[in-house]
Amino acid sequence: MTHDGPQITGGVDTHGLTHHAAVIDTVGRHLADREFPATIRGYRDLLDWMRSHGELVAVGVEGTGAYGAELARVLTAAGVTVIDVDRPDRKTRRMKGKSDPIDAYAAATAVLSGRATGIPKSRDGLVEAVRVLRVARRSAVKARTQAMNQIRGLLVSASAMLREQVAGLDKAALIRTLARLRPGEDLSRPLAATRAALRRLARRHQALDEEIAELDAEIGPLVKQAAPKLLELFGVGPETAGQLLASAGDNPERMRSEAAFAHLAGVAPIPASSGRTHRHRLNRGGDRAANNALHTIVLTRMRFDERTRAYVERRTKEGLNKKDIMRCLKRFVAREVYRALTSTPTERITQTDLAPAA
Repeated sequence: MTHDGPQITGGVDTHGLTHHAAVIDTVGRHLADREFPATIRGYRDLLDWMRSHGELVAVGVEGTGAYGAELARVLTAAGVTVIDVDRPDRKTRRMKGKSDPIDAYAAATAVLSGRATGIPKSRDGLVEAVRVLRVARRSAVKARTQAMNQIRGLLVSASAMLREQVAGLDKAALIRTLARLRPGEDLSRPLAATRAALRRLARRHQALDEEIAELDAEIGPLVKQAAPKLLELFGVGPETAGQLLASAGDNPERMRSEAAFAHLAGVAPIPASSGRTHRHRLNRGGDRAANNALHTIVLTRMRFDERTRAYVERRTKEGLNKKDIMRCLKRFVAREVYRALTSTPTERITQTDLAPAA
């Protein structure tokens, strides 16, 4: 769609109930700003208002993964280029101040200057379904762990009679035994109250077990449908594949190269040389959940994959420590994962985890 008038760039500072929009011209001059409600009608009015000032080249949106997610979807569907913009850092805010118009203009300026170039996740396909289900699963796993920790904490201070009743039981047997406890009706006695609390926590643990199993049954087929090539890689299971999919999004092609994915996952090597010492260090940035998924894959390969074990042995003899070896392996795995995520169904993925790209 073409529009008469000068070229303009938009910026949006997003919030839960309202979005503040601003437009600038090709040399960065502030043209106008205005607040809109965060509703479907508000999103359309925002787009119409921006286009009323000229030809809309691109829009920088803060928080495309949170408050700005729906706005980004609406703008993209209307054919507008949407750029993900980070919030101004603390130094910039100390110098220029903080307000909705200032942040909206800053978002537009970041796009015009080329400082912001990231394309947001589309969040409109199968991978988004995997992501939201994984949120529920992660919460259930955390609650189950909390329940188990509380059970063990109560048993530490419980009476010897109760502790001896469950001594030596593995976790599964412990939960079954505690779930069958009969505390009695008089909960004024500490022993009866402890039994009642343990029974409730054990039954909660069982309910969470069932919930996690149901979620796994729902997530597994979706992951397989979204990225069958990813699951073919050695050491990649439904859990790690689901996390890597969620990190990449429904539009992994937005990452221009496997190096860009490595930066996203925090496995791009960072120079740490000084003087005559030339080395790289582990990257502490990026998506830490994706980094943890790659870490899990590398640990699996170091234990079960013969080629990886041979590589570790060879690099150890060359003088590399374990952290540096794992950094190399995570970088190689990131290359494989990127190819699996961005391949078409007709492409064949070959494992090259121990060989750098040609």
